[in-house]
Amino acid sequence: MSVIVCEFVTLDGRVSDPDGRGGTATGGWAFRYGSETVGGDKFRLAHALDEGVLLLGRRTWELFATIWPGRDDPFATRMNKAAKLVVSHTLADTSSWTNSTLVEGDLHTAVENAPGDVIVTGSLTIVRALREKDLVDEYRLLIFPTVLGSGDRLFADGEPPADLELLSVDTVGAAVLTRYVRAGR
Repeated sequence: MSVIVCEFVTLDGRVSDPDGRGGTATGGWAFRYGSETVGGDKFRLAHALDEGVLLLGRRTWELFATIWPGRDDPFATRMNKAAKLVVSHTLADTSSWTNSTLVEGDLHTAVENAPGDVIVTGSLTIVRALREKDLVDEYRLLIFPTVLGSGDRLFADGEPPADLELLSVDTVGAAVLTRYVRAGR
């Protein structure tokens, strides 16, 4: 079992509001590069989605629950079939997106007991909580050729250092998909 973090990231390490739905002044930066960059299985998750679980925070889950159920392309079919764990203290009903279940109890226990790989997309609060417990095994970062100068960073100042090993680099439209694993794992 691996914990895989997938993020849209700017050259200056920002992850805030890539689709513009957050209403920030710099929002929508990832989607300016077109569907060939952001559409489909850009993070190369097909196998992991078939056998693992998506771990999502409330805001990311709510966004995805409005997008994916209405699509029927091959990647959407995988997203809709995948098991989903939702971390929320306020969400009561996950029935709008199939195979979604609220995490009951401790996040770390839910991750450790998950069947197969755990895929975290967006959900920066969850990423930080998992990183704090040294549970992230792999980062799949789709890096866009833009600099925002403000917004949340994937790796915030003051976080513990981590040594990573590069697995691969691929061009994806206007962006670059990089895959890193923790050194020595």
